[in-house]
Amino acid sequence: MALTGIRPHALVQASGGPRYAVALAVDALGTGLLRPFLLLYGVTVLRLSPPATGVAMTAGIVAGLACMPGVGRWLDRGARSTVVATAMLVRVVGVALLLAAPPGHVGPFAAAALFLGIGNQAWPAAHAAVVATVAHGRERDAALAAGRALRNAALGVGALVATACLAGGAVALQWLAAVTGLAYLAAAALAWSVHLRAQPSAPPAEGGPQGPAPRMPALLAANVIYVFCLNVPEIALPLVLETQLHASQVWAGAVFVANTVLVVTLQVPLTVMMSRFSRRTVLALAGVVLTASYLGFLAATSLGHGWGAPAVAAVSVLCTIGEIVYAGSATALVTALAPPHALGRSLARFQLSTGFGLAVSPAVITALAPYGATALWGTLAAATLASATAVHRT
Repeated sequence: MALTGIRPHALVQASGGPRYAVALAVDALGTGLLRPFLLLYGVTVLRLSPPATGVAMTAGIVAGLACMPGVGRWLDRGARSTVVATAMLVRVVGVALLLAAPPGHVGPFAAAALFLGIGNQAWPAAHAAVVATVAHGRERDAALAAGRALRNAALGVGALVATACLAGGAVALQWLAAVTGLAYLAAAALAWSVHLRAQPSAPPAEGGPQGPAPRMPALLAANVIYVFCLNVPEIALPLVLETQLHASQVWAGAVFVANTVLVVTLQVPLTVMMSRFSRRTVLALAGVVLTASYLGFLAATSLGHGWGAPAVAAVSVLCTIGEIVYAGSATALVTALAPPHALGRSLARFQLSTGFGLAVSPAVITALAPYGATALWGTLAAATLASATAVHRT
């Protein structure tokens, strides 16, 4: 089957099958309903202070990362769809705790954020392991890309529905949380019904070839920097547009919508198109494209009020292209490099590096921005180019 003409049915099968694809869509729809508004839920419904709510959410993310080594070992023992379903069920528990939390008490909200964080962090590695089990080679890469496109589309729909419901206030947020819990429960049942398990692989004999594992640390270190691009449309650009260019927030909304639409429509075609090159080369190229976009943002902000905002919006398209190329090659490269007996642990370490980068990037971006455009975009450009160079040389 040529990659330039992958049939939709074949792509669904390579992604885990129809029931699993529906589980992914339902899970992402539920996440889109709640995740962007979890902070608002703590402040509006539970009447917690914004700092206390933020700390509880951050603690949940950190705890989720701490569980990743265990998830990796579980995957290496052969579990596949069970881990995905469990990640979804853990989030059901989180939503239940959220709904049961009494106003004014941060402890129950922190417990809910903990379970939601564990589920959110465990899911990507478990999903990648499922796809790596049912598909191989470039077909696997396309299936991973299709899963990301589907997830972004469902996240976007969920967020739009939730935004439309916000006028209902605290009661509407509680209903959104309840619907999210039901969505997670339905997705878990569908994922569980797939009954996919892999035969554990034996480690190489002592003294035998160890394969490409030594390359993994350099890739994981580079990934921490690469993943900053995921927070550029959500954090860096709104911050720059408001504080440096004093532009209308309509521009920030337009950039976010364009980013989502481009990822949904171009993730699979671009991943397939780049399959003629090695995954390492494509990942290094993604770093070069992201570096160029950061320098483009630096030039755009120098235009000041007036032309600055439209220029930033135009450059954001290049940044999204870099994000798409990165997302289409990074996980695929990890699954290709990972020794068969350590696929789960390799994916777990990759998720650790991704989660760490996502956790620190808001703090780094907001710390650099007050020092001006050169400090922000110049630092990101230099770090990303260095990471791309390290990937290319590995």
